[in-house]
Amino acid sequence: MFKTLFVRLIGLMVFLLSISEIYGQQATIKIIDAKSKEAIPYATVCFQGLKTVILKQAVTDLNGKVVNDTKEISKVAITFIGYETLIDTVNPGETKNILLVPAVLNMSEFVVTAQFKPEKADKSIYKINVINSRQIERKAATNLTDLLSSESNMRITQGGVLGTSLSLQGLSGENVKFLIDGVPIVGRLNGNIDLNQLNLFNVDHVEIIEGPMSVIYGSNAIAGVVNIITKENKNSALTAFANAYFESVGVYNFNAGSSIRVKKNTFSLDLSRNFFDGYTTNPEVRSMQWNPKLQYNVDAYYLYSASKTRIKLSVQYFDELLQDYGDLKSPYFETAYDQSFHTVRQTSKAEGSYTISPNRQISMVGAYSTYKRNRDLYFNDLTTLEKTLAGGDTNSVGSYLLRAWYNRNYSNQKLNYQVGFDGNLEKNEGERIQGGSQDIGDYAGFVSMKYAPSEKISLQPGARFIYNTKYNAPIVYTLNAKYSATANSSVRASYARGFRSPSVKELYLDFVDINHNLHGNPNLQAEYSHNVNLNFSYNRETQKAFINTELGMFYNYVNNMIWLFQVGDDIKNYTYGNVSKFISQGVQANATVNFYPKITLKAGVSHVGRKFPESADSTAHIGFQYSTDCNAMATYNFEKVNASLTANYKYTGRFPILTPDGTFDNQYIEGYSNLDITLMKSFMQNRFSISVGGKNLFDVKDIQSGMVSGGAHSGGADGASRVAWGRTAFVKFTYNFKKI
Repeated sequence: MFKTLFVRLIGLMVFLLSISEIYGQQATIKIIDAKSKEAIPYATVCFQGLKTVILKQAVTDLNGKVVNDTKEISKVAITFIGYETLIDTVNPGETKNILLVPAVLNMSEFVVTAQFKPEKADKSIYKINVINSRQIERKAATNLTDLLSSESNMRITQGGVLGTSLSLQGLSGENVKFLIDGVPIVGRLNGNIDLNQLNLFNVDHVEIIEGPMSVIYGSNAIAGVVNIITKENKNSALTAFANAYFESVGVYNFNAGSSIRVKKNTFSLDLSRNFFDGYTTNPEVRSMQWNPKLQYNVDAYYLYSASKTRIKLSVQYFDELLQDYGDLKSPYFETAYDQSFHTVRQTSKAEGSYTISPNRQISMVGAYSTYKRNRDLYFNDLTTLEKTLAGGDTNSVGSYLLRAWYNRNYSNQKLNYQVGFDGNLEKNEGERIQGGSQDIGDYAGFVSMKYAPSEKISLQPGARFIYNTKYNAPIVYTLNAKYSATANSSVRASYARGFRSPSVKELYLDFVDINHNLHGNPNLQAEYSHNVNLNFSYNRETQKAFINTELGMFYNYVNNMIWLFQVGDDIKNYTYGNVSKFISQGVQANATVNFYPKITLKAGVSHVGRKFPESADSTAHIGFQYSTDCNAMATYNFEKVNASLTANYKYTGRFPILTPDGTFDNQYIEGYSNLDITLMKSFMQNRFSISVGGKNLFDVKDIQSGMVSGGAHSGGADGASRVAWGRTAFVKFTYNFKKI
């Protein structure tokens, strides 16, 4: 019996060894980190025939391997988050190690904003700042305010009712263009998009171009463009995610989504619910410095993708209810007036492209966007708990976009070009608009050419021919140039002529209530600008480190700058008018150092000056008034436990308050510092992660301001400017699932 058992055991061992030998003889491809030399599990490997036929897709195992069982010479495309995409060639039966380079810098990211086709950021003729998904995770950012608050050369201004606004290169409001997947975001308040309404739960990355982009994107793009790129399922049969975020101030956010790919068709649905309980430094009163709000987002799309044809239909829906509680009224302090602001923003979009050849493509996008904001005023009897509607108003915006263009882009030819049509029609309706309804149309043809006389030099002139229904628009033109002195250094320079017609609200707004008396001005002139940008960049890589340095300068000269003027001595009475000249100029420097594979350090400084060369009476003037901002970021990766620790710091410098009448009374918004820290730990092969940390660790709330209290949507009471709601702690849970 023992002999029989022994024979069977030997037979089993031989069988297992033979199986192991057979497997060991299988051809495999192993994906390895080029810096740490460690295997990369769960990387996506796509095997493709030489005639662009997809043979199969696979995901590397825990040892970073996939089986190479192809029957013909094939191309392989390897992708993984945090690494550069790599394309290589393999032979049938070949065993091969492939090194994947970490994408340690934004320069390795592919960008689409203002490009002929997706291109690496360092190859683009524009200086593009990319904030990728990994940076969003390490900041634990929930909206665009969180994400941009620590960026260089950007200034965030907070507001309890009108939300958050952004200043870029010393310009703000209507001069900054905000896009979601290339479509303009509608619904500005006091000229600004509320960044708190732009959630990041399904955002892949954000692309930022500083400087004028009027040729490509038309009006509102003098200061630059912020393009939010949402996630898209490109090659997975099934994806799913779920996030939960809690912050000690009373923030409770939940979101989830899923996408399914069936052959050439992809269906996706994402949902989110965000709640903020409000915040006040004085709990004895009903009113709050930061009003409570509830937000819902619904994003859905259908995508058809074939070898030459791509069609995408999408819907984005946003719903926000913001409550503004009033203080108790005398003599018995039993009643109060409360306001609610209900905002709905929706965009329906259809886009498509057809690839005529690998170097020629036709694309088109059409979108209809709506924005509606209802304000309801209630008389609240707190003894009977009865609410009586005492007033209110509604403002709505409808925007139509049709954009079509043709690209010719041959990598082996010196001259390429893009030509297209861009049409925009915006209609505003509501009680606050003179006549109840007004609209402005802007229709343009544009052309942009890329000329590369050598590998080191590239030039890109462009022009936009505009028909505006309200104003005689000039030909807007630009010239961009890039010179790569070496493989590690480059110089970018640009000159642009900008144009911006006044918005409907700047022309026709009538907003009068107990706290406001704002009026548009139908006699406004359009803005014209000259804009110059210059940027130097240098990088150096060794086996253990990567260093990147940048130095940038800009100059913006704006004629007929549109400004909100106070009328007389009434701090509630304002109207729009033109300032003959406005100038902003500045310099910024940034550096990034990555010590493979554990440490990443970033630092930046910007020095921005603004002035009105001439006053309203053309006699008085003041010199440039400067503000200086500094920022720094440090990340340490704990490789053995799959965790990272990130700290983000920014000093927002003392900000001079200018008045367009040529006077300057030494008024400032004082500077302040902010520090956020995030510890992130991943589990289950990076499917599940937990982030914990603290925000605003210096406990900044209100800072001293020279502004007159209670101005048109200005800061808090007693000359204070509102910055944040103080120090908070947070925790975030994230789950991601992907099936190839």
